[in-house]
Amino acid sequence: MNIPTPHNKATKEEMANVVIMPGDPMRSKYIAEEFLEDAKLVNNVRGVQGYTGFWKGRKITVMSSGMGIPSISIYTYELFNFYDTDMIIRVGTAGSIQENVKIGEVLFAETAYTNSNFLRNFTLPKDYIPKANEELLKQAVKIAEEKNIKHHVGSVLTEEIYYSMEEGIVEKWAGRGVDAFEMEAAALYANADQAGKKALALFTISNSILSGVEMDVDLRERALNEMIEIGLDTAWNYAK
Repeated sequence: MNIPTPHNKATKEEMANVVIMPGDPMRSKYIAEEFLEDAKLVNNVRGVQGYTGFWKGRKITVMSSGMGIPSISIYTYELFNFYDTDMIIRVGTAGSIQENVKIGEVLFAETAYTNSNFLRNFTLPKDYIPKANEELLKQAVKIAEEKNIKHHVGSVLTEEIYYSMEEGIVEKWAGRGVDAFEMEAAALYANADQAGKKALALFTISNSILSGVEMDVDLRERALNEMIEIGLDTAWNYAK
């Protein structure tokens, strides 16, 4: 595949070997401006912003994925297979379906179940369940503990449809021990496994699907910043 791709105009040299990946392009811009030094816009195809800069002296790229499995699957596939990206850490938000996983807390997705047919396109075992890289997960949990950030290690459901009409979907997955719903992690993990690369998804719990309560505006920036810093510090350990 030729680089740049139809979806990413960056050269290989402009991309770091580690990537922080929010869904929202504006969150990518925010991370670059608020956390990275000497950040440079390296991609803006279709408004999917990617920046490369430095976090504590090491080169890191932050690039948005857009929303949903189809979008993140394109960008992560190209990064892993064409740009020689070694690892991607997704930083996003999720809706809790467990009472003990509360708004503002951080959830590390050790596993990412999905109700999508996406995985049928992979040459993976029939009983395959997308999982985070164990090494990355341990590093991120250690960092959260050192920062005294309230967190959980658990599982998410990567939904294919945001406004699902499936009856009893919350009760079904909560009963299986799933902690929250989101829309990208399973595709990220599957692409990483297929490419032999590392991936981790961590989330700030932005709302409770059980109660319908949304994160308070005053809490949002602090809670998201805590998650972002965990992701950046984890990536720092692997940045070249």
